[in-house]
Amino acid sequence: MTFFKEFKEFAIKGNVFDMAVGIIIGSAFTKVVNSIVADFIMPVLSIFIGQINFKDLAYVFQEAVLDEKGNVVKAAITINYGNLIQTTVDFLIIAFCIYIVVRMFNKLRKKSENEQDSSVVTPKNIELLSEIRDLLKEKNQR
Repeated sequence: MTFFKEFKEFAIKGNVFDMAVGIIIGSAFTKVVNSIVADFIMPVLSIFIGQINFKDLAYVFQEAVLDEKGNVVKAAITINYGNLIQTTVDFLIIAFCIYIVVRMFNKLRKKSENEQDSSVVTPKNIELLSEIRDLLKEKNQR
C-alpha cells in the first residue's frame, strides 16, 4: 500500500473529522470561557480581593534608576508573582467551567442511553421469529 493511499484512508476516516470539529469547537469555547472569566468572574472577585487583576503584583528587589529627565537608566529588578497568581486563578475558573459542561454532557448522554425510543417499531417478521424461537424453547423444555 502506498504512502498516499494510507494517508487518504487515515484522513477520510470519521475519527479525524470528529477530532477536527472538536478542536474548532474547543477553540471557540475557550474564547467564551475566557470572556466569562475576564468580564464577569474577575470583576465580581475584585469586590472581595480589592483589585481586578493580579498581574501588577511584584516583589521589587531593586528600584529602577532614572536620570534627571525621568528616563530609565537601569530597569527595576522584580519578581512578578502576580502573573502566576492570575494565570492560576484563570486556569481554576476555566477548569471548573469545563468540568460543569462535561458533567452536564455526561448526564444528558446517560439519560438518552437509558431512554427507550418508542418511535422505533420492530418489523413484523422479527416479532414472528421471536415468537417461533420462544415456542421452540418451550417445546424443547418439555
